[in-house]
Amino acid sequence: MRLFQFMFLFVFTLSLFAQEQSAVDFTKVEAEITPIFNAEEIWGSVTYDFAIKAKVDSIFVDAINMEFLYASLDKKQIEYSNTGKQIVFKAPENLGEHQLFLRYVAKPKQTVYFIEKDSSLLSKQFWTQGQGKYTSHWLPSFDDMTEKVEFDLILNADEEHTVIANGKLIKKNTEEGLTDWHFDMTQPMSSYLVAFAIGNFEKKALKSSSGVPLELYYEPKDSLNVEPTYRYTKEVFDFLEQEIGVSYPWQNYKQVPVQDFLYAGMENTSVTIFSNSYMVDSTAFVDKNYVNVNAHEMAHQWFGNLVTEQSGKHHWLHEGFATYYAYLAEQHLFGDDYFYWKLYETAKTLHNLSENGGGEALTDPNANSLTFYEKGAWALVMLKDQVGDKFFKTGIQNYLKKYQFRNITIEDFLIEVELASGQKMAGFREKWLESDEFPWGEVKEKLRRESETLAIVFEMENEFKKAKSDDLDYEAYWDKTNSVYFKQYLIKEYHRALPTTVIEKAFASNNTKIRRALSSSLYGVSGARQSTEKLQQQFESLLDDNSYVTIENTLIKLWSTFPEKRSVYLSKTKDIIGLPNKNIRLMWLALALITEGYESEKKQKYYIELNGYTSPNYHFEVRQLAFQYLSQIQALSDEALINLVKASMHHVWQFKKSSRNLLKELSESNEYKERLESISGFLNSEEKETLNKLLSP
Repeated sequence: MRLFQFMFLFVFTLSLFAQEQSAVDFTKVEAEITPIFNAEEIWGSVTYDFAIKAKVDSIFVDAINMEFLYASLDKKQIEYSNTGKQIVFKAPENLGEHQLFLRYVAKPKQTVYFIEKDSSLLSKQFWTQGQGKYTSHWLPSFDDMTEKVEFDLILNADEEHTVIANGKLIKKNTEEGLTDWHFDMTQPMSSYLVAFAIGNFEKKALKSSSGVPLELYYEPKDSLNVEPTYRYTKEVFDFLEQEIGVSYPWQNYKQVPVQDFLYAGMENTSVTIFSNSYMVDSTAFVDKNYVNVNAHEMAHQWFGNLVTEQSGKHHWLHEGFATYYAYLAEQHLFGDDYFYWKLYETAKTLHNLSENGGGEALTDPNANSLTFYEKGAWALVMLKDQVGDKFFKTGIQNYLKKYQFRNITIEDFLIEVELASGQKMAGFREKWLESDEFPWGEVKEKLRRESETLAIVFEMENEFKKAKSDDLDYEAYWDKTNSVYFKQYLIKEYHRALPTTVIEKAFASNNTKIRRALSSSLYGVSGARQSTEKLQQQFESLLDDNSYVTIENTLIKLWSTFPEKRSVYLSKTKDIIGLPNKNIRLMWLALALITEGYESEKKQKYYIELNGYTSPNYHFEVRQLAFQYLSQIQALSDEALINLVKASMHHVWQFKKSSRNLLKELSESNEYKERLESISGFLNSEEKETLNKLLSP
């Protein structure tokens, strides 16, 4: 086709796409995908079944920066226009069923991530993240969420690797070292939820009480962390099915942890991909666990996947609902006190934000995550309170059943609640969805009514406002309840004023959470109103607690306060690694390097180890922490500086931003600027360009 014909087709179709594409219904896709790791490419082919319901001139499929090798319509080769964002072809003249076939190569700059932790084959991972990134970077598909299609995938990978993708694995074949994995879906979904993960994984298989297969994946190195990481998974799944009252809508449910994931987790249809920083041991479970993320992503299988928003204006129907049901699952597991204190913390944050002019409406498509997630969850708490539990559940069930596998609006949901309850939703809509303000007074009254311990908090705060400082009886309130969450709150909010008797009671409680509050509050060993040798010993006892956060907080405070005992504290904690981000080990190495006289003969070894954690072989959270400590003690090696430049191009934007900020900060020093310039010979052209931009004034 000649150039002017291509240009005419492109300009003409741009004006008609919106009205024409609505007359085209894509129903099913069969895609075969082969990731090429070394080239960071995707080789693929797709066959789309679609129906034309009215006369149209052209049809498009979203395809970002793809090279198309072949295209056919109804098994006849066709000409097409590749705009760099879409492939456009002339529509067939006949209405009814048709089939499109495309063969292509994609070199995605986002959405598919190629991770290599070391040079071995089994260290390689390939995984996807479609939401907010567009699946059309690696699979010709539809960036519009309202186009729902049944996706069946075939993925080709080295036989040493395991492949996880949407749907049910129906077969796999291995030939000449390559295995093809065939996955079948039976229901349609939006293409941002299409996903796969490839890597060295094993799995633990369970079944829900209703018989749904649950597959819990993990890397072999994390085999001992499977139980604490996936703790309560079956219980949460069973709870959600029962509480929502609508059967799980997909064939199975899988979860897979991957390296350097962009978020905590992503609820791809039937296969949640989440950060392997949640692969924790039993000690770490106290400080950081997967339970809430697990429940949140699981709830999305109904709210977001079964029913999907029409646009960002209705995003509350995804995130607010998933957050709310995750909180209900935690209430089921950990009790009412846990539930209401969690709601209280989020309510305080939302109230403060609203008071400072930062409140947002839930109908604002540009609202931040705090609004969609936490204010969204609170809206459902209060809606349920308004209409009653029975009518609320009926409305939810009718809404999910009526709009299953379809796209929805906030109005669709509210109509179902109105029909179930007989109540008009205008007032609720105005107060909770359309207003920027957070109804703190109403929320506070709800908490006071539902939670005995929060009622004590409000009583105490009112009394403290009226009383003189010398008349405040903190100990009386400490003794008033056994609530761990209240006692944590008292330590956090009033640590500077608490009498020694209360502090000693907190230490004597032997409760990990209360003792962690002591270690993490601003209260220090020498900061008590009456510092004693006994108090020092009590603080030292925190080094034996089963909490990595407690140990981390305690070590730095003891090291700072009692320089004469630094070697004792370091020797006691030298073999502790800590959380998946190696929080204790990294801090320990930094302290060991700057502690005069401590294991001088091993300082070079510690210097090499700490700098080594900046390598791309490690999770970005480990690297980020290592960079921070090394810069603080001015111990960055040339190798670490090279790794820092590489980190400034990382796909996780928070890590990339912090790395670039550190490079700019270092470049203000002539010594570091010269060193950064001297390492340029070890960088590729893209890395050199990035460094030069960061170093330029």
